[in-house]
Amino acid sequence: MAKGNQGSRRPNPATANRTARIGELVRRIIAEEMDLIDDDRLMMASITSVNVDRDLYKAVIWFTTLNAEDDPDIDEAFDEYRGRLRRAVSSQARLRKTPLLEFKADETLRSAERIETLLRNDHRPPVPDLDVEDG
Repeated sequence: MAKGNQGSRRPNPATANRTARIGELVRRIIAEEMDLIDDDRLMMASITSVNVDRDLYKAVIWFTTLNAEDDPDIDEAFDEYRGRLRRAVSSQARLRKTPLLEFKADETLRSAERIETLLRNDHRPPVPDLDVEDG
C-alpha cells in the first residue's frame, strides 16, 4: 500500500468540488425540465439545492414550496416524473453514470421563517439584572 493511502479518510477537495459542480448542473437541468412539464403541482415547487454523492449513485434534490400543505402533492408529482427528469439529466449532463434521483422537501426556509416570527413576536418580560444589589 502506498504511504499516502494508509487509512487517511480526509475529504478530497477536488472530489468535493466536482460533486458540487455536478449538483449545480443537475439542479439547472431539473429546473429547466420542470418548466417544460405541464403540471400545476410542479409550478408550486422550487429547487433549492442538489447533493450528489461521491460515486454519483444518488442525487438528493431539495425543493421548497410556499405552503407546506402542498408537499405531499408535489412529492407525488416528482414520483410521477422521476423517470423523465432522470432521462433529462442523463441526456444533458453527459455523465458516465446518471444518479438515482431522490426528492426531499427543504425545511430550512420554513424553519428560519418560524424562528424569525418567534423572535419578532417575543413579548417576554425583561430578565432582571442579577448584579444589582437590593437596598
